[in-house]
Amino acid sequence: MTSIDLLPARQMISDAFPGFAVSVLVAATAQFLSEHYGAPAMLLALLLGLALNFLAEEGTRTAPGIALTARAVLRLGVALLGARISVDMLAGLGGPAIGLVVAGVVLTILFGLVAARFAGRDWRFALLTGGSVAICGASAAMAIAAVLPRHERSERDLAFTVLSVTVLSTAAMVLYPMLSGLFGFTARDSGVFLGGTIHDVAQVVGAGFSIGPETGEVATLVKLIRVSMLAPVVLCFSLVIRARGLADQKGGKRPPLLPGFVLGFLVLAALNSVGVIPAVLADWAGVLSRWALLIAIAAVGIKTSLKRMLDVGGVAIGLIVAETIFLGIFVVAGLHFLS
Repeated sequence: MTSIDLLPARQMISDAFPGFAVSVLVAATAQFLSEHYGAPAMLLALLLGLALNFLAEEGTRTAPGIALTARAVLRLGVALLGARISVDMLAGLGGPAIGLVVAGVVLTILFGLVAARFAGRDWRFALLTGGSVAICGASAAMAIAAVLPRHERSERDLAFTVLSVTVLSTAAMVLYPMLSGLFGFTARDSGVFLGGTIHDVAQVVGAGFSIGPETGEVATLVKLIRVSMLAPVVLCFSLVIRARGLADQKGGKRPPLLPGFVLGFLVLAALNSVGVIPAVLADWAGVLSRWALLIAIAAVGIKTSLKRMLDVGGVAIGLIVAETIFLGIFVVAGLHFLS
């Protein structure tokens, strides 16, 4: 490659750097505040980003980098989640519990589609909220948003969903351990309940280990099984969208069936399953994934107008709360049935 060929790449990096640097700074600030005050870092990154929306206005030096960060860094973070997934983790949990978790994911998404019709919301919003509640909160919301057809409210709906599932997950981290005691669950059943219902990984870990080590380990395992559902769900969404002719057209061509970052997720999960990825490397991939998602959330927040996000309305809030309650009731009923 000649020096002339490198000029566009250098220019792109130069244009993107200010916005990327701002997103990193917001993410680092959110992490600092989270460590000192206990609030979820994802929530803080989104709120701080919303306050800096003027940096994403057309014509600012930071706008191109913020747009690139919200897209590219997000995809890196989702792909790296695959390094934490392996087939071996399924063996220790048992078939009935795995079936309960998988059924909870599928039925919550279907419930979201039905409830959205009664609430007057479109199918894209239903898949976005239902998938984020069912699988892994903010991470799932961003991955699903990448395969949904774009419209004028896409950024607003994504920011609303991330904010809502993070707030609900934080509330669940406090309330659900008390509910597990009220229901008389064993340590293992408490782990299945917490891991099967709380949206974000960090809150699952916090809630599980607040009860005890066994509960914390089971809750984390169950949560990672839900995370492993991300790729199949995104693939199913993509297939249905393509079959109905609703996919975005890029240059007259259909987009790929699975986005590259989802393929990356699957490749890393496969490599981890056969033992190619050392444990220490998988841990580092998990840390890098978390930071990438945090930076991407900050960029999404900066891109989103708070005024437009508030226009989403109380019906949308009710829908995502209803999806959360449905998932909780289903898992509790399933645990009582299995026991």
